[in-house]
Amino acid sequence: MAYKSGWIVPLLALACACNSNKETETSSDPLAMPYKVIRKLPHDTTAFTQGLEFYKGKLYEGTGEEGQSQLRNVDLATGKVIRKVDLGKAYFGEGITIFGDKIYELTWQSHVVFQYDLDFKPLRQFPLPTEGWGMTHDSSHLIISDGSSRLWYRDPATMDSVRVINVSENGNLVNNLNELEYIKGFIYANIWQTDYIVKIDPATGNVVGKADFSNLLKNQGETVYDLNAVLNGIAYDEQTGKLYITGKDWPAMFEIEFTAPASK
Repeated sequence: MAYKSGWIVPLLALACACNSNKETETSSDPLAMPYKVIRKLPHDTTAFTQGLEFYKGKLYEGTGEEGQSQLRNVDLATGKVIRKVDLGKAYFGEGITIFGDKIYELTWQSHVVFQYDLDFKPLRQFPLPTEGWGMTHDSSHLIISDGSSRLWYRDPATMDSVRVINVSENGNLVNNLNELEYIKGFIYANIWQTDYIVKIDPATGNVVGKADFSNLLKNQGETVYDLNAVLNGIAYDEQTGKLYITGKDWPAMFEIEFTAPASK
C-alpha cells in the first residue's frame, strides 16, 4: 500500500511470520536472505511506488496518492515514463499485476479494481470488499494483500474470493503486508514501514526467509528525507531471472541478487 497521505501509522510490533519446513511442517525462525546489489538504476522521485511488475520484458509501475495515481510503462535503463494513464482524482492507486495479458490495478479504500489491456485501454472495473494494498498472481489466481496478515486468492474473471491465508512467523501474525511478487512458487512481500522483504510459503502462510534492506540506500550513496518514502516495490523478470526493488519516491531502483536463497 502507501503511507496514507499526511499521516503515518505507527509501526505495529513486527510480528513477521513463521517459517515452515515443507517436509516436516515444523516451525522455526525464517532464514536470513543476504543479497548483493548488481546495479543501480534511475527511478522517478515523483513515483510513489505501489506496484512494480515485469511482463514480457517490459517494466510496469503503479503509483499512489490521490490526484497523482497512475499506471505506467517505464524504461528500465532511464527511469523515464513511456506510457501512462491517470486513475482520476478520486482514487489512490495501489498494487498492480498482469495476468492473461490484462493489467489489474488496485485502489486503496475505494473498493475498486481497474482492469486494462496492454495498451492501457480500460476494460472493466471490479468491486473489492477489502482495502487494496499489494497484488501478484500464481498460475490461476490473483493474490491480494489488504494491509493485515491476510492474503486473498481471487478469481481474475470475477474477483470472487477462493482462498485466504494468514501469514505468520513463529506463530505470530505478520501485519502490514504490502507490495507482493510471486517468484518460483513463493510469495515475496514488502512489510509496510519497514526495511524487510519476506518470503512466504503459500501452502502454509509461513515466512521461510527474510531480507533486511535497512542500509541499502545509504550503502549505495542515496538518501531520502521523507518518512513516507519507504521500501516498496518488487519486480521479477521471468525472461532474464533478474530481480528489482525500489521504494516510494526513491531516487533509484536496484537490481539485486540473493546470495543465499532461503530454503531447507
